Amino acid sequence: MRGRYSTVADGQGAFGYNAANGEFGDMIEFGILDPTKVTRTALQNAASIAGLMITTEAMVAELPKKEEPAMPGGGMGGMGGMDF
Repeated sequence: MRGRYSTVADGQGAFGYNAANGEFGDMIEFGILDPTKVTRTALQNAASIAGLMITTEAMVAELPKKEEPAMPGGGMGGMGGMDF
């Protein structure tokens, strides 16, 4: 794994490793774009919610539900002509 990291670290611009086909190259040419806006927004939202949870004196949440095990499948009939 260190070899791949070194190769990518030595690259310029949008150079990277495409794990889908095992090739090194320009990630934009491969059509692989990092959704940094999505990642940034997710981190900002998570930090915002964490801050609200820390400063809020009460929290409303659903109680976890105990799930019952599923019913077993129905039995199958016997093979014909095997009744003795």
